[in-house]
Amino acid sequence: MNAKLNTSDLEITPLTMAVLAEPDEYGNISTRVLEDNNEYVVNATPSKVIDDACRFFGADLKGRQEGARDVCGFTHKAPIAIDSYSGMYFFPTASPRIATCSWFAHTHIIGLNDLKHHGTEIVFNNDKKVIVNVSYGSIKNQVYRTAQFRFLLNNRITSLGFDPRPDLDPFS
Repeated sequence: MNAKLNTSDLEITPLTMAVLAEPDEYGNISTRVLEDNNEYVVNATPSKVIDDACRFFGADLKGRQEGARDVCGFTHKAPIAIDSYSGMYFFPTASPRIATCSWFAHTHIIGLNDLKHHGTEIVFNNDKKVIVNVSYGSIKNQVYRTAQFRFLLNNRITSLGFDPRPDLDPFS
């Protein structure tokens, strides 16, 4: 695909696996969005794409980060719930203020492979793989922190009498 989309032309969905920083030969950052059976490039940074997705669901990225801090105490590289009802929990690979920060959907990750001094290979549930130039320990930590955040947030929602899992019929 040669054309780049604008953020207004896309929507992050439960099928979105990753929102990846993609620098061009001049250092300009675009975003490659990987979905279960599709991928496309967006003319914005990954954190802008994530912020727009958060806004679509009624908050902004900063608010989602503050929510994670309130739930778990995470202050740096906090995972976020773009929409907890549909299971869209993402974590950043670096500070979201850095243009090259990429984001991964926790739900789609089934494995990590340590490439030692060459970063980490992230394996998705559809067998696609992405290599990031981030240490295995850092990515593993982000996966665990996101799991903890999901667990604690889902417990809060459940304690209010709601089932956070959209795949279950509340009337059955």
